[in-house]
Parts: sequence; structure tokens; C-alpha cells
Amino acid sequence: MSHEPSRAVEPAVRVSTLELFLDLVFVSTITQLTAFFIADMSPRGLLRVALMLGVIWWMYAGYAWLTNQVAPVSSFRRGMMIVGMAGFLTITLAIPHAYGDTGWAFGVGYFVVNLVHSGLFWYSGGPHAARAVAGLAPINLASAGLVLAGGFLPDPWRSVAWAVALALQIVTPYLHPIGGFAISAAHFVERHGLVVIIALGESVVAIGAGAAGLPMDWRLVLTAVLGLTLSYYLWWAYFGGDDQRAEHALGGIADPQGRARAALRAYGYAHYAILLGIVLVAAGVKKLIGHAGGSLGWAAALTLGGGVALFLAGDLAFRRVLRLGRPGYRLLCLAGALLTVPVGLVTALGQLAAVTVVLVVLLSTEGYRALGGVWTWTAPTGPR
Repeated sequence: MSHEPSRAVEPAVRVSTLELFLDLVFVSTITQLTAFFIADMSPRGLLRVALMLGVIWWMYAGYAWLTNQVAPVSSFRRGMMIVGMAGFLTITLAIPHAYGDTGWAFGVGYFVVNLVHSGLFWYSGGPHAARAVAGLAPINLASAGLVLAGGFLPDPWRSVAWAVALALQIVTPYLHPIGGFAISAAHFVERHGLVVIIALGESVVAIGAGAAGLPMDWRLVLTAVLGLTLSYYLWWAYFGGDDQRAEHALGGIADPQGRARAALRAYGYAHYAILLGIVLVAAGVKKLIGHAGGSLGWAAALTLGGGVALFLAGDLAFRRVLRLGRPGYRLLCLAGALLTVPVGLVTALGQLAAVTVVLVVLLSTEGYRALGGVWTWTAPTGPR
């Protein structure tokens, strides 16, 4: 690897293929978290998934901020990114038994990811970013230390340590100014959009995984088609022209501190809810496929309906921060998704059909009204 020649800031305009590679490694954690929750669909299982996703998402989002300002254009930077990917991969491998005998690996992988992030920002991010990260790095390292220490502790102390780490991460931006980080709106929006679309692919993968070994009949085909349609309308809810408007909204904030705060709230906190919703939807769909001819229990039914509702809640929070559109139809979608839960107690396939119909009707109506009463099969792109 070559020596890093300078510390000039080189904001990326487009997401590089290496960043997409990192996204694929990160999304493998989504797959593992989905499997983890399917094995324990209880409040305890949900809490554990929420904690693990929370601390993992914080550092993935940190890498999105990193590459937004430090493009991986040298062998040194690319080499360090590979080390960071190795840390994420270690976390992925540790997730199935993170509350058992692989908690230490989860903590070690996380600490490596954190060190690479802080080191690259300080060394290659330019003087403004170096000053900003100098204040944030000790707090980030403290939270990573809690995750590492928690990996060696028995539960419930492991959960306590990881919960404190997540709480520290959430309040960190309010303990130290973040205006020193430059935000390239086009890159930032594209980077987070890519990870959402890859994560949505997990709900499609769940269809195939849940169908493995099942006989091919009309019920299985209908379930698969409904699951695909549900995933498509979740895509519609997020990408229906809002990615373009989000780029303009974020780029239009002239104050660096204000832009950084908006980026944090819209793409940090709100996207956490979106991704947790995807995990729950994928788990619900995979569980449902094996019971399409019967009924679901409360846990699985609430996982499917609640997952869609949580995704929409995150989308609403994201849109509110950037002032994108009106919330009416999406609030109705959220409520409708929750109202399908009792249907799952009677018929699993019926709940999947019901939640899909809710999204199809309400989001299509929203698009119809946004386009001045003209039906279209493409996502709306005009202002709302």
C-alpha cells in the first residue's frame, strides 16, 4: 500500500464500487439479524435485534459520512476500507450467537470498524474534519469499548453495556458540534438509497428462503407474488421521487451545522427505523410462507404488520426532517398495516394480502393525486 500523500478533502460525487462492496457486507448483517429474530420472536429477541442493529447502523452511517468526505481514491484508503469490511464481516459471523459464546467476536469486530473509521477521518479528512473527529473520536471509542466489554459479559450485563453504548452514540452529536463535516448531498442521498434498496432485497430473499423445500402450488405462487408486491410498494414509499427531492432539500441547507443536523436526523435516526422495519418485514414474510395455508400466532402477525408500520414511521420521520410532501396517506398506510394484525390470527395469506392491498391502494392514490388526477404506472416525481 502506498503512503497517504496528502490530507486534502476530496468529496465524492458518485458512490464508488468499493463503497457498494462495503454496503453488501453491511447488509449481510441485516440477513443475520433477520434469522436471529425468526429464531426468537419475543420481546427479548426484538430488544436484542434492536440493540445490535443500533450499534451496527451507527458505525455504517459513520462510514457513509467518511466516504462522503474521504473518497477511496488511493491504495492506502482502499486498504483501510478493506480492514473495516473485515470488521463488519466479523460482526456478521458473530450475530447468530452474539448473546452466547461469540459476543467477544462481535465486540472485537466492532472495535476494529471504529478504529478504522476514526483513523481514516483524522488522517485523510482534511483540517476541518480532523478537528471535528478529534472531539467525536474519544466518545465513539468509549462506545466501542462498551460494545467490546459487553461481548465478554454474561447477559443481562451484555445487554446493559450495549444499550449504554447505543445511548451514548445517540447523544454524541449533541455533546459535540458536527458542523465541521462537509456534506455532499448527491453522494449522501445516493449512498443511503443504495443500502435501503439492497436491504429491501432481503425481504425478497426471504421469500425464496422460506419457500425452500415446500411443494409448488397456487398458494405458494400467490404468497410469493404478494410478498414481491409488498416489497415493491415499500420501494415505492421510499423512492417515489423523494430521493431527488431529498437531494435538493439537503443541498439547499446553506449552514454547515444545519445541513449536518438534518443529515443526522433524516439519514441516521430515521433510517434506523426504516432498516429495523425491513428486518421485521423480512422475518414476517419468511415465517408466513411456511404457514400460508393456516394462521399466524400473535408474534408473527405483529412482526409483519408492525414491520411495515415501523418502516413507514421511519419514512415519515425522514420526510418530515427534509419537508417532503404531506403525511396523510402514509399515516393511513401505517394505521392500516397495524389493523391487519388480527387478520393474521385467522389466515396468514389473508394478512399478507391485506397489508399489500393497503399499500397498493393508498400509495397509488397518493401518486394519483400528486400528479393532478392522472393515473401512471411510474413513481411520482413532481412536487407534492
